[in-house]
Amino acid sequence: MGENAAETTSIGSDPAALRAALLECLAVPRWADDVAANAPFADADALITAAMDAATPLTAADIDAAMSAHPRIGERRAGDDAEARFSRAEQAASTDPDETLAALLVEGNAAYERRFDRVFLIRAAGRTRPEILTQLIRRLANEDAHELAEVGAQLREITELRLRQRFGAPEHGAPEDGAPGIRASE
Repeated sequence: MGENAAETTSIGSDPAALRAALLECLAVPRWADDVAANAPFADADALITAAMDAATPLTAADIDAAMSAHPRIGERRAGDDAEARFSRAEQAASTDPDETLAALLVEGNAAYERRFDRVFLIRAAGRTRPEILTQLIRRLANEDAHELAEVGAQLREITELRLRQRFGAPEHGAPEDGAPGIRASE
């Protein structure tokens, strides 16, 4: 019976640990505080629902905070922290040995940064490099406000995948590699 009790422990019984784990998934202190304030959660799905509610919408300041933790598409974040492991796992599927394609992504990233003054962000998990490049080119034509909303939507998609991976709810398509799933109450 002791093992079953441990398995059913709610998520977030330690608010400080939960907040730290949340910040590994989305580097937005306001969001992490909002989610942690609603802890504990019965399960990962309840946590994810609350997290997505708190991330909708993300403000321009939230997006700026979150973007500081994201490398350019095609680049690897240095380090071995959870954010770096998440990023490497997410971008692994989009690797392609095509040097022409890689050069086009570098050019596209530079054009995007000139246009929007931030790195291009997209949920790379599950996408090929050609798909990413197509989206990058499409998004270069966005108006500023529309692009900011699209970046927020991409951040939410990335965050949901990371939360599912981190808190053990991979049934919705989260990558299997990267940071291990844990319960914040451990």
